[in-house]
Amino acid sequence: MSLEEDLISRGEWPVCGVDEAGRGPLAGPVVAAAVILEPGHSLRLRVRDSKQLSPARREKLFEEIVSSRGVFVGVSMADARCIDSINILKATLQAMREAVFKLELVPATALVDGNAAPDLPCRCIPVVRGDRLEPSISAASIVAKVTRDRYMDGMDALYPGYGFAAHKGYPTRAHYEAIRSLGICPIHRRTFRGVC
Repeated sequence: MSLEEDLISRGEWPVCGVDEAGRGPLAGPVVAAAVILEPGHSLRLRVRDSKQLSPARREKLFEEIVSSRGVFVGVSMADARCIDSINILKATLQAMREAVFKLELVPATALVDGNAAPDLPCRCIPVVRGDRLEPSISAASIVAKVTRDRYMDGMDALYPGYGFAAHKGYPTRAHYEAIRSLGICPIHRRTFRGVC
């Protein structure tokens, strides 16, 4: 039994899962998502950590998550300027907090992937590897990842030549080469090593 299932069995609901995508890239936002799954929802048996899914499977589950009855989703992002001004950890926690506040239901408990948690008015429990253990965090990881990937696909069209659609802003050889030849663009994180 997962921690989430245990909480629900003791009458603690709503429980939301919170996760992020994009802490490590050199460019683009960090995106946070918060998801509440109703008890017994079929998605509980099908969601997985987004990193363990193919892009096609992630996209399919994303569409189910955001359109299903009995599922509540909040999404927020902190852009490169915010990340540079307050640092990536604070920006991530800020985006997580905002994602929870965007939920239609007020959670009794938030389960947050990792070992740090945002300041929330509800009980907040960090869960290391929570995206593999807790269904609502798995769902949040999918929403955050797909939202960020789609954003970076759009940035590829806006800032051609960097390869954002391929590497999503992560520190790949092709990305470093593009920075050397083109310089940085407005969505690069200026405080990250390898950017400036």
